Amino acid sequence: MRFIDDGAVESAPSNITAAEALQFSMNGKNRIALSLYPTPNESDIQELAEAWELHPVLVEDLLHARQRPKLERYGEVLLLVVRSALYVDESEEVELSEFHILVRQGSIAILCQDHRWIDGTEGHEFAESISNGSLQKHQLLLKDPKLLKLGSEAVLYRVLDEIVDGYVPVLHGLGIDKEQIERQVFSGDAAVTERIYRLSQEVIDVLHSTASLLEVVRSLDDGFKKYPVPDELETYLQDVTDHLTRANSQATEYRDALSQILNVNSTLVAQRQNEDMKKISGWAAILFAPTLIAAIYGMNFDHMPELHWAFGYPGAVLVMLVFAAALYGVFKWRKWF
Repeated sequence: MRFIDDGAVESAPSNITAAEALQFSMNGKNRIALSLYPTPNESDIQELAEAWELHPVLVEDLLHARQRPKLERYGEVLLLVVRSALYVDESEEVELSEFHILVRQGSIAILCQDHRWIDGTEGHEFAESISNGSLQKHQLLLKDPKLLKLGSEAVLYRVLDEIVDGYVPVLHGLGIDKEQIERQVFSGDAAVTERIYRLSQEVIDVLHSTASLLEVVRSLDDGFKKYPVPDELETYLQDVTDHLTRANSQATEYRDALSQILNVNSTLVAQRQNEDMKKISGWAAILFAPTLIAAIYGMNFDHMPELHWAFGYPGAVLVMLVFAAALYGVFKWRKWF
């Protein structure tokens, strides 16, 4: 819990309730009460719901996470559901974390539904840092007193800005993996197909997340125009929209590039299979000639040409070798081998 009084940040008293935090924001001008729940449970949500007099439908959303990114207004309370992204290079996976953000005049509450902060810090570790005072200012997004004077929407902007900035290293990691896959495709690595599919799925997850978040931010920008929000804050939000648009466009480019890489890989695999089939067919044709001759003379009929000739056996073997050598020469000339 943090109190912000005219841009100045201070720690709230220990064991303060949600109702007391709300009272702080209402008892003075230009005050903000920031309630952060790194590991929210049912009792935390119920306490917040009673203090803020939240709508039952809104409480239901808070209790049951896994909501799609959205923006909804319930009276004077604004709900935003957003997702941050963290790239795990070892497994080449993107971990998405869901946040529920409640905003009202002078107050903002952030619920980490996946028990993980934007930078990937685990919820219990984050809560411990808050309690012992070792939390860095940038982790609570309260490092700009001038911005904080603009109200609770300023804290909301900082949260969104931090989430959007988190997509930059994610896309950078995905881009490096894409380049590695391109080299892997032309090296003929058979395992690259599975890697393309897995990376494509991660890119699609990022694309869906940025696209949904972009809708939320644009809806928020439209709402800012209807309510008394400082023009400076609108400018900040527009900057977030621009960054998010670029992230979404880059994710789209990666998806299209991976689709093209998959097509190229399929073409190369088909070519290599065709070359293998040529070799198999060539050797089958070479072996066919001696097999045919051996099969004919293996019939054991009494009346067959050269059956009792002294040089029949070596002659047959010689014909087999000449025939096979001739076919090998033809296939070699046609570059089948």
